[in-house]
Amino acid sequence: MSLLKEKLEKGEFVITSEIGPPKGVNIKPYLEEADKLRGRVTAINVTDIQSGVMRLGSLAVCHLLKERGIEPVYQLVTRHRNRLALQSDLLSAYVLGVENVLCLTGDHPALGDHPQAKPVYDLDSVQLLEAAKRLNEGEDMAGNPLEGKPQLFLGAVVNPGIEPLEPEIIRMKKKISAGARFFQTQPVYEVDKFAKFVEKVKDLKVPILAGIVLLKSAKMAKYMNENVPGINVPQELIEEMASLSKEDRPKKSIEIAVRLIRKLKPLCQGIHIMPLGWGRYVPGVLKGAGLV
Repeated sequence: MSLLKEKLEKGEFVITSEIGPPKGVNIKPYLEEADKLRGRVTAINVTDIQSGVMRLGSLAVCHLLKERGIEPVYQLVTRHRNRLALQSDLLSAYVLGVENVLCLTGDHPALGDHPQAKPVYDLDSVQLLEAAKRLNEGEDMAGNPLEGKPQLFLGAVVNPGIEPLEPEIIRMKKKISAGARFFQTQPVYEVDKFAKFVEKVKDLKVPILAGIVLLKSAKMAKYMNENVPGINVPQELIEEMASLSKEDRPKKSIEIAVRLIRKLKPLCQGIHIMPLGWGRYVPGVLKGAGLV
């Protein structure tokens, strides 16, 4: 049984983190990064061709994590796969011992390093959840019976800072109906806004893991504010980062993440940390926030 599922169903507070596979086959440093989180987090997400940039496959890395005794969360996007490939990959994941799946639509290829690549988008994230749910029930999307059915633990993403919020909540409800059993959020920097979101969706009774992205610089914060819908890094945090040398930024980034986690913890059932290459600092964040 999925450890993540077991803990969430018991109502335990969980911590998940994230790694992005390399652009190549030198997987050793990424596995070493994951090893440092062993016993400190419940599970580690593996991104799936994040931002449309060609990389080593998420499923392969999930399998390697599983072999090392680390619980993976397989991120699966619909961007570059049709329904045949998506269903096949879901079955493959389960056979390889990977039970947790985060279902996503994925960024358009035009945003990545192969802008000439043709997008597929045969399904969206809600339809992918529905397909995975049907596999769990023993049949494919065409209604054909399976020879043995998986028991995948399905999750989805929600953006608590988007405005207007109502369409996002409607989509969240659709994802729950389609099979989502937990949610990881986009990065949260405004605790008050997150609290209002949680109040509006409390009757849905589904575990929500608040997302934390480690700020690397003021420039990064401004970029997210200008380009990522629903994310607003408050000016005071930008000023904190802007006043520091490059060498001092990691320490301040950890400090900011710790403050956010302490405020968010009473509002949700878990924290999802997205280090974006700064995985080496995650243990410090966990220790500072009193989570290990």
